[in-house]
Amino acid sequence: MAPECLPRILFPEHGLVGDKVVLKCFCESDICGKYLAWLNDPRVVEFSNQRFRKHDRQSAHAYLSSFDGTDNLFLSVRERNSGEAIGTMTVYVSRHHQTADVGIMLGEQSVWGRGYGQDAWTTLVDWLIDGVGLRKVTAGTLACNKGMVKLMERSGMLHEATRRQQELVNGRPEDIVYHARFRPS
Repeated sequence: MAPECLPRILFPEHGLVGDKVVLKCFCESDICGKYLAWLNDPRVVEFSNQRFRKHDRQSAHAYLSSFDGTDNLFLSVRERNSGEAIGTMTVYVSRHHQTADVGIMLGEQSVWGRGYGQDAWTTLVDWLIDGVGLRKVTAGTLACNKGMVKLMERSGMLHEATRRQQELVNGRPEDIVYHARFRPS
């Protein structure tokens, strides 16, 4: 991956279009009541360390600003037909290693279990590998987050590592599992 071939530079202005979703760059206008409600909803952030924070407009603006001047992406996941925001995704790029670590939060609970997360995930991971040419895309989650584990596996990611009893969820130690997908040689 040449330095000029970074996801942030190559990200299409119109977004990435999947079967069910469109991924667009997250912008100031996306910081709204609905987005803040997702971040503060215990069900939405149940398996995320965001559950330990109270979010407001200031913290959301600070997070969005943290992407300025970096190779990283913060994306809005939108329902393809209606254009309504249903979640967010992140891409943290290591330019020198030609890798990226990806995350997703589907805040709109009405779309859970209906394939929107899988479509968003696969659309982004495929683009990072095939479109951008990254060497490796990674992701991690708590092992008890069964939906996320399935999502990673269905997108062609393979289990790469486990950190045993790394975090506490409801007072119980839980493993973190890491998955990866490599660009074919």
